[in-house]
Order: sequence, then C-alpha cells, then structure tokens
Amino acid sequence: MPVNNRIAANAAEFTAWRRDLHSYPELGFEEHRTSDIVASKLASWGIEVTRGIAGTGVVGTLKLGTSARAIGIRADMDALAMTEANDFEHKSQNSGRMHACGHDGHTAILLAAARHLSETRNFDGTVHFIFQPAEEGGGGGRVMVEEGLFERFPCDFVFGLHNDTALPIGTMMVAPGPRSAASDRIEINITGRGGHAARPQQTVDPLLVGCHIVLALQSLVARRTDPLDSAVVSVTQFHAGSAGNVIPQTAWLHGTVRTLLPETRDMIEHEMTRIVEATAAAHGATATLSYERGYPQVINNEDATDRAAVAAAKVVGAENLIRAATPRMGGEDFSYMAQKVPGCFVRVGQGRPGQENVPVHHPRYDFNDDILPIGASLWAALVEQELPRS
Repeated sequence: MPVNNRIAANAAEFTAWRRDLHSYPELGFEEHRTSDIVASKLASWGIEVTRGIAGTGVVGTLKLGTSARAIGIRADMDALAMTEANDFEHKSQNSGRMHACGHDGHTAILLAAARHLSETRNFDGTVHFIFQPAEEGGGGGRVMVEEGLFERFPCDFVFGLHNDTALPIGTMMVAPGPRSAASDRIEINITGRGGHAARPQQTVDPLLVGCHIVLALQSLVARRTDPLDSAVVSVTQFHAGSAGNVIPQTAWLHGTVRTLLPETRDMIEHEMTRIVEATAAAHGATATLSYERGYPQVINNEDATDRAAVAAAKVVGAENLIRAATPRMGGEDFSYMAQKVPGCFVRVGQGRPGQENVPVHHPRYDFNDDILPIGASLWAALVEQELPRS
C-alpha cells in the first residue's frame, strides 16, 4: 500500500499518542484532558486553535496560499461508560470508562495528518481539523453545528472516518447514499391496577400488557416495513414489580428504533404510538409512548464520496475500495455535519486476517495501531487533492 512514507516513518510516535489517549478515556462533554492534548499539539505545529465549541470541542485551522476553498475533517474524541477487560499496559486507567469504539484512534489519525500537513505545507486553501466531543449518544456533532461550526469555519466539504473490524486492513468502504441508520429512543409507561398476585382477576397486570406490546411492536418490521427497506425495533429494558406476591401498578419499557429512510422513521413513530395505546386499552390499562428522535441517517453526498474515493485509491489502491455496500444500522452523529455541508463518511478496515477481531463496544476491543498511517495518509492525500497548489 502506498502509505505516505513520511507519515509511516512516524508511526511509532502516533501509536504512543493513541495509547496514551486509550489509557485515559473520557465521556462525552468531559473530554478535558483529551482536548487539552489536542489543542496543545495543534498549537505547537503553528495551527490556529479554537476551543469551547460544544464545550470540549476543538477546531484547528491551517490556511495556506490564496485559495478560498476549504474542507473540514472530523474526528470524535469521547469514550464509552463501560469497564475494560483488557490487561495490556495501555488499558484504561479511568474506572468505568473505556475507548471501546476507537475514537482514540480517530483522534490520533487526525492529529497525525495535521502535523504532516503543517510540516509539508503542500496545499493551497484552508483545512479545518474538527475534534468533536460526545459522539456516543451525546450528540456533540449536533451541538457543534448548532453553535455555528460551519458559519465560523466555512467548508466546501466535510469528511470523517471510522475504523471497521469487519473489513480487513488495507481496505476502505467509500460508498454514496445512506451509510448508517437514524437512531431513536423509546420509553413506554404502562399503568394498570395493582393487587395481590393470588387474585389476578382483581387487577390489570401491566406486565401482561407490556408483553403484548413488545410482541405487537415486532409487526412494524415484519409486516409494515417494505422488505427491501431496513428497520430495527428492539425493546431492551422491561422494569416492573418489587415483590413476588404483588402484581405491580406500573411497568416501564425502554428500547431503540433504527431506520434508513425518513418515511419509514415517520411510519414507525406513528404506528408505534397507535399500537401502544390500543394494546393497553384492550387490556383495560393505559400506556404512553415517548419517542425521542436521535441521530439522523448518515447520507454520503455523491460528489464528496467520489472525491474521497479518489484519495482513498491513492492510499490502498482502487481494487481495495468498496464502492457499494449495505448500510449499517448503527447510529453516527457525523450525520448532523453531513446535513449541513456535503460530506462523506469513510470506513477504514482494521481487521487482522486469520485472527480474532473483537468488535467495537466490546470490553476487549482495542484499536489497531497499524491503520494509523493509513488513515493519516488518506487525510493528507485528500487535502492535497482538493486544495492543490497552482
């Protein structure tokens, strides 16, 4: 793979950065140490630093030459609230916190690219290095956009990447259209009539009502969604009762909905409300649905994606690009940036052939440091391609 030689020569240093970030993970909007490190490194390379966007967000701006063109490159910085099960030297030192999705690697990749571009200065235009907080459910991308990210730092295009354990190292997925699902939260509160468990005829059992609601909700995917479309309805929590001989008064359900098409999202919200209320009423209970819309779909702009593919081919070869693929049902708040500015979200393979590849959000996950030079080379190639010197 024609990884940039200058970047590859510094791979050990980039690995040290990444492993340090892994050792001290921070949750969304709490990335104080991480943002301090990012800001300090950017400033030391002569890159203009802006802090405080979405609290802990950092934007580094590098402007060279006279071109008015500008692009943004985004990395996420936050970790997950989970306990790491690894025992290597750089394991998490912050209890109940873990970089289980590779955001430590994404941050290190963008830092490596920023240093390389500041040293080589082989472009004409402006690059905004966007270090975003709170991707893991906090909506840091939305907050940055709402706080005027692209008004303050105008971009012709915005790009982001994510490591992918399902793809072998040396491959990239650069595909247009929907790439990840909208991610919504549901809460269902059921009120029945409590009483003695030995006299159920005197009660309205909210557990029974909840079970019927869960079963009925599955029909939304099985019978109301186009078979050529994709949707997920998962009830993941069911809470009720406090004693073995008491039928409780209330029950509470919690779950998630994932959809790829806006019209499917609208249908499921509407029909879910109807099912919850009608099912409860059929059993003499009442129920309310709280449907909270979260991250929208990531939709890769065709022009931005074609541009990213050209740069990716320079790094891994056209034969190692995946240009058409089934979208993923996970959520990703790069979507807010791609709604505002034409964008492309790239997946970079990090799977080790012939080895166990632990997926993200697993307590034994770790980022593959071998892809640090690959990711940084992608960003360097993209900047030099999109902002060429005349």
